[in-house]
Amino acid sequence: MAVFVALGAFLMTLAGGWTAQRVTDRRHLVLGLAGGLMLGVVGLDLLPEALEAAGDEVFGVPEALLLFVAGFLLAHMVERLLAARRAAHGADEHGQRSPQVGLTAAAAMVGHSAMDGVAIGAAFQVGGGMGVAVAMAVIAHDFADGFNTYTLTSLYGNARRRAIAMLVADALAPVAGAASTLFFTIAEGVLGAYLGLFGGVLLYLAAAEILPEAHHEHPARSTLLCTVAGAAFIWLVVGVAE
Repeated sequence: MAVFVALGAFLMTLAGGWTAQRVTDRRHLVLGLAGGLMLGVVGLDLLPEALEAAGDEVFGVPEALLLFVAGFLLAHMVERLLAARRAAHGADEHGQRSPQVGLTAAAAMVGHSAMDGVAIGAAFQVGGGMGVAVAMAVIAHDFADGFNTYTLTSLYGNARRRAIAMLVADALAPVAGAASTLFFTIAEGVLGAYLGLFGGVLLYLAAAEILPEAHHEHPARSTLLCTVAGAAFIWLVVGVAE
């Protein structure tokens, strides 16, 4: 049942990527919406779940928040190292983006989607009602995951075929994650730590990369409205799921 339900997440992820691909003539609106979706996912979905799952504190600070900051700094360091590497090879640091950053970010999205599948499988192990509730939440926000996966990959200069390949991998990941729960379960503390770290990475990409790029050439009110709409959509999804 868990694997069957995860097929809904597969289809919703593809739908999100297809939408991002079809509106390339409104790239600034796409990036504005993607930034809002990512901010909403981090602040309204990932962090609350991380704080609930990883309840331990380290020197007075919740472990999930420490890993959240670590994820943000890790993403920043990786991008700076890749930028320095490009500069050493004669590339313009400010004029070009590293395709590896896009692929790494998309791979993180794939990993997150796989964990979504694990969450579905684990919830069904608790009970059918719990499984359906978790599955509905995952399916609803997997549209945003597919949208963001395609956008992140293509934003950093990767070819269309790579963006599609990462999108397909992201769509298959929940199914694989759900199937994996037939063989093992994941500790709640480990899941919380992962969500905190991934949330920091996602916030960096949204705030330092996607949103500035969205407003660089088109500082329009419509772009800002798309960002607000993206965050509001995640709020709606979280509220319905609760």
